[in-house]
Amino acid sequence: MVDEVMQALSPLPGNLHVDATAGGGGHAARILEATSPDGRLLALDADPAAVARTRLRLEPYGDRVVLRTANFETLAAVAHEAGFDAVDGVLFDLGLSSYQIADDDRGFSFRAPGPLDMRFDAGRGEPASSLVARLDERALGSLFRDFGEEPFARRIAKAIVKARADAPIDTGTRLAEVIERAVPRPPRGRRPVHPATRVFQALRIAVNRELEVLATALSAAVDLLRPGGRLVVLSYHSLEDRTVKRFIATERRGCICPPSLPVCVCGRSPRLRLVARNPQSPSPGEVARNPRARSARLRVAERMAA
Repeated sequence: MVDEVMQALSPLPGNLHVDATAGGGGHAARILEATSPDGRLLALDADPAAVARTRLRLEPYGDRVVLRTANFETLAAVAHEAGFDAVDGVLFDLGLSSYQIADDDRGFSFRAPGPLDMRFDAGRGEPASSLVARLDERALGSLFRDFGEEPFARRIAKAIVKARADAPIDTGTRLAEVIERAVPRPPRGRRPVHPATRVFQALRIAVNRELEVLATALSAAVDLLRPGGRLVVLSYHSLEDRTVKRFIATERRGCICPPSLPVCVCGRSPRLRLVARNPQSPSPGEVARNPRARSARLRVAERMAA
């Protein structure tokens, strides 16, 4: 949805933008082209490999781009250090990149024979294999249900605990095999979705604290936006989209006082307005070209004057 993202951001020459999830640098390059000749971009990503790829791709833009290896949880501090205290747009593209999925050493895919890691930054935090090894059956079931919305969460958790007693579950393919044996086959006629999909999503979210850091990053983004600046978020599963939707609704409302109070005492004013009431979805043509895009949802809000 590159064109839809660019329309939502509405970049102009001389604008300042933040790409909080630089990935392979595709959105970043389009933003830099649209803000030529003197617009600037702060691009960050938690994945050092993604930053290395983006650095090569954005090299032609010289000092118009500032690139940082950082989780967007630290957006406020990184933006201040880089001189991006007031910007015209902030973009979050929350999906996994094709590079990450294809890298067998990262463990993001249930077809990956390599280590079951799933960390965006392999130098920080606890790998997915550690969670699978140490959490008890109840905790695993809760994780798969809460972060993966997995209907067979308890059954899968029980199967994992039983299987790991025989041998460690330390690769994507091994975990996928355990899950496949634990869940019933889908009814005929339903679109085939691998039975491990939701569990892998849940583990990735837990390992990287994705929903927790997203709320922090969204708040920091609104603080950075100038009046009229755009917050643009592209999400790929319902938990992310729900977090974004609720955040924007809170910022539109402003007041956070309990309903029982007769008058507002918090003094908070609305900071965002919706640009479009409903999220955009990819066109049928894009889904045909890239089936992974089918679940994408694009939400856009604009910063109001303080």
